[in-house]
Amino acid sequence: MPGVLHKDRIVAGPAFNRWWNIPAALCINLSIGQAYAFSVFNLPLTRVLGVSSPASDDWKLTTLGWIFTLAYIFLGLSAGVAGRWQDRVGPRTSGVVAAVCFGGGFFLSALGVWRHEIWLLYLGYGVIGGCGLGIGFNTPIPILLRWFPDRPGLATGFAVMGFGGGAILAAPLSQALIAHFASDTSVGVAESFVVLGSVYLVLMLIGAFLFRLPAPGWRPPGWAHAPGTLKAPEATGLTVEAAIRTREFYLLWLVLLLNVTAGLGVLGQAAPMIQEVFSDFSGSAAAVFVAILSFFNMSGRLLWAWLSDSIGRRRTFAVFFVAGPILYAAVPFAGATGNLMLFVACFAVILSMYGAGFALMPPYIAEVFGPAHVGAINGRVLTALSLAGVCGPVAVNYLRQAQIARGVTAAQAYDITLFIMAALLVIGFFCNLAIKPVFRPTPVEAKP
Repeated sequence: MPGVLHKDRIVAGPAFNRWWNIPAALCINLSIGQAYAFSVFNLPLTRVLGVSSPASDDWKLTTLGWIFTLAYIFLGLSAGVAGRWQDRVGPRTSGVVAAVCFGGGFFLSALGVWRHEIWLLYLGYGVIGGCGLGIGFNTPIPILLRWFPDRPGLATGFAVMGFGGGAILAAPLSQALIAHFASDTSVGVAESFVVLGSVYLVLMLIGAFLFRLPAPGWRPPGWAHAPGTLKAPEATGLTVEAAIRTREFYLLWLVLLLNVTAGLGVLGQAAPMIQEVFSDFSGSAAAVFVAILSFFNMSGRLLWAWLSDSIGRRRTFAVFFVAGPILYAAVPFAGATGNLMLFVACFAVILSMYGAGFALMPPYIAEVFGPAHVGAINGRVLTALSLAGVCGPVAVNYLRQAQIARGVTAAQAYDITLFIMAALLVIGFFCNLAIKPVFRPTPVEAKP
């Protein structure tokens, strides 16, 4: 691609500070992290026609749940398909494409609300916006791994931290916009979509133009001759084609799938869930709950990734798969006893581990297959999100509906789903245990 978007135009000079790529990554991931706050729109969208209360032709929660599900299906598919293309064109081009897709998805969704056409929301936020999610999410990862080969866990933690934290800003902002635009004839969602689409489009374009690539052969000062470091790290490792022929690729895929399915099931219905379990919870308080989950989702990506640089990615995932089932099993007890603090605390820790899975996966891939093609291989592994986007939210929505149809109260309708999520994490423990390195590089001897 010629002109200002070409990756040859963004090679950094010798005086460039590698840390400037962190704000670029945050501009993109804080924007697409809005996806974690989409549940704030769910209840208002059930009364677009009735405004004050749902009309007979208004959308049901089960219908609306597919918007979030489609977004994650196309996040995974676009990340898998676009990985090799992103390596070829560079972060500026892929960042611009992600911005246009994500911002444009909001505009099309606003039209869908105005016309009350659900397929426009599926196409806008779900398909087009989902492609923006996948391309945007994978854009910073290979770049930051190249800039921070000495701190791979911390680098990917920064790369995806914004995606986990986007809802900290998006949840209260969305709630405020809905309240501002709400009237006797509108729930305020369509107008909010237009504002959010405009803001995220500009912010993501800023991020795309801030990225810089390291010059060929660049190394962090003092790192190239450290004992155990790799010779020409960007040139060594299995190709995508070789990686997907190994057992370890599918085990890594399952590890991500099982960790993410459990978390997405909560995130897709976080706001309605806490309002149904605790009946006196208001919409604004539920938005705060979503923001709290987003904070732990974000901070977990950085803190667990930082810890993984010391104890290793395999052991860190093992912690997730041991602690997670215990926490999921504790949530129904918290709801039954009315213990709001325990309920929030369990989900906060769960979401910290859920988010960290995205940060740990790229360096885990580098350890298993070598660092040469992490971006492309990670894109293929991210296709697990397509299935997770169906399994998690759909399981929560439809199992909830089935439980209520059987006469179970709304407050207890989520319990069986939470126990299923706990069982999935137990399976994930054994998948992680079976992973072994495939690529074994030759260490560089330290110079005296």
